[in-house]
Amino acid sequence: MIDIHNYFKNNYEESRETFRGLLSKVQEVWPKAKLYQHSIGENEDNTIDIIYAEATSSNDKVAMLTSGEHGIEGYAGAAVLHLFVDQYLESIDPSTTGVCFVHAINPWGMRHFRRVTENNVDLNRNYFLEETEIPYDLNENYEKESHIFLPKKPVDLISKEKTELYESLSKGMMNEGYKGIKQAKGMGQFQFDRGVYFGGYDEEQSASQIKTWQRHLLEQFKKVIHMDWHTALGPTNEVTMVISEKHGKEDDELKASYGMNNIQVFSPDDVKGDSTNYFYELKESEFPSTSLFSALFEFGTFGTSREAELREFTTIILENQLYWEGTEHPESREWIWEELMNMFYPQEDEWKEAVLQEARVAIEALLKEEDILQSSAPNQTF
Repeated sequence: MIDIHNYFKNNYEESRETFRGLLSKVQEVWPKAKLYQHSIGENEDNTIDIIYAEATSSNDKVAMLTSGEHGIEGYAGAAVLHLFVDQYLESIDPSTTGVCFVHAINPWGMRHFRRVTENNVDLNRNYFLEETEIPYDLNENYEKESHIFLPKKPVDLISKEKTELYESLSKGMMNEGYKGIKQAKGMGQFQFDRGVYFGGYDEEQSASQIKTWQRHLLEQFKKVIHMDWHTALGPTNEVTMVISEKHGKEDDELKASYGMNNIQVFSPDDVKGDSTNYFYELKESEFPSTSLFSALFEFGTFGTSREAELREFTTIILENQLYWEGTEHPESREWIWEELMNMFYPQEDEWKEAVLQEARVAIEALLKEEDILQSSAPNQTF
């Protein structure tokens, strides 16, 4: 029986220490595996940690698993990396396959239980081939109703704040505002550095590091398989694959190939600056002969209903307001914190068990089809 608490940690430091400790296990299969540490931001102790090993004979394939692009979501992602090392290494042929495990792409956000970077950037809206591609004037609806999304005063009593915001969005009192935030969720916005879903004015340091590793893998391997782990989106307690249409297959084709129930294909026209889509663009531009599969895998929390979507927007907006403006009401702070955790890192055992179970489903479905795994992991009870 697996102890789920062995996989889910309480803070960034514990999670990072556990990840670094996985190196010795990886080295049992890839003796030359190394740990790389990249300091990010003003605090040198905020690091992206990477365990990397090339194949021992021929670099035919590589499995890349990344976590923590949205800070607080990194706790579930780190649990999946740990699970993968514990249960799947013996199912990989090291002579032809390498591995690249990435802990905490956004270490500041993970340390502070925030989704964004220390510059308030939604990191997964910050990846562009050229800086000239950043769409600074992208979201007109967001701009028109920016007073909803930009914090200008401390959080009042939570009952008042929550009710007013929820009613404004749900009853259509601010139709352009609601449309604006829905578009901003996908497209990002690149004008308001204190607003939610801010994609940044410049390339973030974390994005630069990951882009370097993406390029390296495309250079070194004939086939790259990338799974980027996230939380919140999709049906509660289930995993959803989110993939760019640049992969070339429709939803039904992907479901047939990988046997997964929840798959979403997105268009680059609707989602700007996504790291997996950037991966495809880089491959097409400079490495056309390399085979690539890159997708996000989301563990659902609030669900997929309209009410769940409104709850998500309310949480995101109020958490951002609390960060910038604070509050004189402890109960408001507590409510926002609890909702943030419920959305991105629920503490219930049921959800954590589902993460590990669903991760196994996704890992085995994808990596068997892509000829990375030779067999399933032994059956385990959570």
